[in-house]
Amino acid sequence: MQQHSQATGAVKRGISGQLRRRSAQALWGMLGSGVLLAGCAESVQNAPASRPLSMPQNVAMSSSAVVYGQAPRPVPQEARAAVVAARSAMLSRQWDALPGYAAQAQDDHELGSYPMYWYLRQMLNDPAQPVPTQQIYTFLQQNKNPYLENRLKSDWILASAKQGDFDTVRRIGSVASRTAEVDCAILQARFLGNGQVTAAQALAVFKPGDACWSMLQQLTAAKIVTYEHLEPLLRDAVEYDSKVSARRYAALAFSPAGLSSYDAIMANPMGWLAGQSGSADGELQELRALAFSRLARQDRDGGSVYLEQQGDALLSERNRQWAWTQFGLIAALNLEARADGWYRKAGQGFRLSDYNHAWRTRMALRQPTIDWKWVEQTIRMMGAEQQKEPVWVYWYARARAAQGDLGGATSAWQSILYDHGFYGQLATEALGRKISVPPQPAEPTAAEINKAMTHEGLQRAIALFRLGWRPEAVGEWGFAIRGMNDRELMAAAEWALREQIYDRTINTSMLTKNDFNFRQRYLAPFEGRVSQQARSVGVDPAWVYGLIRQESRFVTVARSSVGAAGLMQVMPGTAQLVARKLGLNYSAASAHDFDTNTLLGTSYLKMTLDDLDGSQVLATAGYNAGPNRARRWRDSLTQPLEGAIFAETIPFTETRLYVKHVISNATWYAASFTGQSPSIVDRLGKVMP
Repeated sequence: MQQHSQATGAVKRGISGQLRRRSAQALWGMLGSGVLLAGCAESVQNAPASRPLSMPQNVAMSSSAVVYGQAPRPVPQEARAAVVAARSAMLSRQWDALPGYAAQAQDDHELGSYPMYWYLRQMLNDPAQPVPTQQIYTFLQQNKNPYLENRLKSDWILASAKQGDFDTVRRIGSVASRTAEVDCAILQARFLGNGQVTAAQALAVFKPGDACWSMLQQLTAAKIVTYEHLEPLLRDAVEYDSKVSARRYAALAFSPAGLSSYDAIMANPMGWLAGQSGSADGELQELRALAFSRLARQDRDGGSVYLEQQGDALLSERNRQWAWTQFGLIAALNLEARADGWYRKAGQGFRLSDYNHAWRTRMALRQPTIDWKWVEQTIRMMGAEQQKEPVWVYWYARARAAQGDLGGATSAWQSILYDHGFYGQLATEALGRKISVPPQPAEPTAAEINKAMTHEGLQRAIALFRLGWRPEAVGEWGFAIRGMNDRELMAAAEWALREQIYDRTINTSMLTKNDFNFRQRYLAPFEGRVSQQARSVGVDPAWVYGLIRQESRFVTVARSSVGAAGLMQVMPGTAQLVARKLGLNYSAASAHDFDTNTLLGTSYLKMTLDDLDGSQVLATAGYNAGPNRARRWRDSLTQPLEGAIFAETIPFTETRLYVKHVISNATWYAASFTGQSPSIVDRLGKVMP
């Protein structure tokens, strides 16, 4: 990729200067006065006059581009340079330069649509600009990139919805790959057109966002979405401490007086509760329940006493049960053993969020003496879909086995062997079987790979990856592989592997449903250099590979939103600290250098491992969340804890998932490297207090 970037720079310097001086007139000349749509002069200075073209009643057309076409062919250098210059202009917000670059890019059959797409997207995102309806329609007529068509139509839907133009949203119709925001805008447009929208349809697509809030507000005002629909959303948001979303749900659910009380509760729940007495129903009863939920976060010691003393008087039975789960949850997130007692006090027979259901079971597992019957009961209290998740199938089977039902346990474990992750591996060992790499399917043939290389969407994605434009490339790639079968996915993954685009190789191969190509899914690039570095500092190469696969998917230029860099996603402060300990001269410029990054990453991993009793579970958690947090989680123990239970009860969702993925990855890499059958149970071990 570094070579591609250097080439890109040379192209920029050679041609972009002259292109930058081209005016928008070049584009409109290219389109021709008979095709240019009315309204262009409003947004592009000096555009030539044109004859208006009326907008059709329905613009939900699809691009005429053929998915499979020719093998990759050369792109004219000047046309590609125009695309490169356009992206630089886009990144520097030189919007008026984009139409000129679009004119020069028209002969780039792969990426030539991007300059005009960037221009139109900006116009749609600028509230000061009118929606460029006719320019968009012209672009959609001439564009041959289905992905950009989909993106632009999505942007158009959202911009139109924001301006209240739901007639246009209905004319645009659906799009192939949608976000929750687009779905919400489409549903709101449908409702305003004929009213045929149900609460279930709205809630199925809703996620907090401008278009979704607008839809929810409209349907609430029309009494399609009612308080009964809003209550679980509000409770879950308060429980999860999502203050902004909770406040918006409350504004929809409560009267003005009730909303004022809600605000008082969020600021001082105990102060508000102190003014309550006697029985209540309706809005006031809900406010009291929310007050106890908020109190659990602010003062679970005093709050639990107050709930014990006043709960019967202030709350209905259902709300009293729910309130105890709020204290249970906050205690669970702090790994306090008393959480289990509060969950037991709550009982069953009332709605609970999936998140809280999960923590009730986790805390049952974390008790010094596990009550396996209670573990089973907590899992049975979950909804049907949550019970089917491999994590809960595995622990349900463990509970049945502990109670003597080996047949039921065996059946449950067998049902999740399809899962090649953490719990599928644990189930394999629970059944007395050895973990081994599944039989390798037939490798993609030359004909299959050649066919993949004629896929126009994949060609565009590869071109973007070669330029180092990962955001655009990942989007194109994901759109291109929709609907592919297993053989097509493996062929696409193989092309990505040849291009050393390792994250697309892994992620694409992971989508297969029947053929499992572990050579692609658990690739081990860099010709043993990672293993050599791991051995040199004294850590398991399989573990390091498992960690890199989770951290960066082997993308050397990866950088997280918080600044972690390179293959091993080393934080700047950590890099400086480790470099000092190793006596290295380190600068941020070398963060992505392979040798520097792997030396710092493996050395830090070794330091963390040594500091945390040689436990890979603890060290993996420490690598992600920091050694001090991992140490605190360990120090909450009063006796040795099974590694799988420790991993499952890590309070941070990101770290909990991270640890399970890394340990699972390491187990597969160990199997691949050694040809033997490693034990995930042994790798997890026990975590000592």
